[in-house]
Amino acid sequence: MSLTAPPLDPHAPRFRVRPPANWMNDPNGPFRWRGRHHLFYQHNPDAPVHANVHWGHASSPDLVHWEHHPIALAPTPGGPDEAGCWSGCVVDDCGVPTAVYTGVDRDHAGLGTICLARAADPGDATLAEWTPLPTPVVTGPPEGLDVVMFRDPFVFRHDGRRLALVGAGHADGTPSVLLYDCDDLSDWRFAGVLLDGRDPAAAAAFGGRATGWECPQLYATRGGEWVLVVSLWDGHPWTTAYLTGRLDTDLRFTARTGGRLDHGRDFYAPAVLQEPDRALMWGWSWEAREQGEHDWAGVLTAPRVVDVHQDGALRVAPAPELHRLHAAEPFVTAPGRAVLPAAYDLTVSARGHTRVTLLRSASGAEITVCLDPEEGTVTLDRSTWPRKEAEAPTPIVVHVPPHEELTVRVLVDGSLYELFVGDRATVTERIYQRADDTRELSVPPGAAVTGWALVPPTHG
Repeated sequence: MSLTAPPLDPHAPRFRVRPPANWMNDPNGPFRWRGRHHLFYQHNPDAPVHANVHWGHASSPDLVHWEHHPIALAPTPGGPDEAGCWSGCVVDDCGVPTAVYTGVDRDHAGLGTICLARAADPGDATLAEWTPLPTPVVTGPPEGLDVVMFRDPFVFRHDGRRLALVGAGHADGTPSVLLYDCDDLSDWRFAGVLLDGRDPAAAAAFGGRATGWECPQLYATRGGEWVLVVSLWDGHPWTTAYLTGRLDTDLRFTARTGGRLDHGRDFYAPAVLQEPDRALMWGWSWEAREQGEHDWAGVLTAPRVVDVHQDGALRVAPAPELHRLHAAEPFVTAPGRAVLPAAYDLTVSARGHTRVTLLRSASGAEITVCLDPEEGTVTLDRSTWPRKEAEAPTPIVVHVPPHEELTVRVLVDGSLYELFVGDRATVTERIYQRADDTRELSVPPGAAVTGWALVPPTHG
């Protein structure tokens, strides 16, 4: 089934990965196999609420044509994942795609187990069937660390060794990432704490609010630097952050710098695919409206290429394959006013202070993006457009190095808004248009603008 079928709900993204209905959360196990990109994700197939968690599955030959597949992982009655197949990754284990995931049993109190499932037919490019192993390879956290949160394994390679990270939180409120040696996927050995919240660079970049670090991801850049990504948990999903630095031969991570991974309110639990020439990232964008009121909830972001600038800051940009979604001709090429389609890819560049309007209501509320090259700021202002009646969101201000020209790329798909500030920062927000609202672009003279409607891709 194609992911580009027109949604009944106008807020439902058409061009991003999401199940046809019901709940989605974390992306899991982005994986390249036999010429296809595979994405798995946390999914409740029965209702648009977080419960009964399975692994959903979609794949693509080109990052724009996505096809749904049957449920990959389902809870096993009486098994270690009886109450849910939670987040993890997928690796190539001697020619057999293998899911490494968090199993949650009926007595779950924050401590998961680490389970394996193998592709039933490695020769099947769609990886449509999976066979779970009956017993976990790790039954719980290591002794002596007073761990109260333990989940989300991520397997990676370093110096020819296969290693794994697990997200953790400790009873004293300290978050951490635990390290395991798992060269043999059936034999995991605890190798110590890779990093915890007492690290000065982590404390400076993340603050002290998080009590657990979820969904740790670690990837190498083309320049040899390593990037550690974590999702900050404070009793609930909060935000995401990163650190850049070195992974030494003694498996110590020495952080250089870090910060917020995404500056919006609706981005969490990103997953990274390390490819030979790049790293790709997807995140989960949750709903900013009440759960259960609609027949779907949650969507994955556009794929992002992530790297590091010379100053250690994250480099991030939409995957170039997304240009295949562009209509034959742009809908706007010059400043002024234009009607915005429901899904578009818009780029605005400015050398002076510039205010761009994206959405306007009959009552005068607006969604605007303000570029200030001299100050090095981009501001997404939706303060007059509350997400819920009780909220009045403050403007989101992103800081980048000042420059004579500042460029913002805006990807919109239904209610999903993704802003890329140059290649240095992102903002992911969910914005729900009402029936009498107007999708109208307004760009003042002096700016450069190009906008493309997104259309279902054609093969070939």
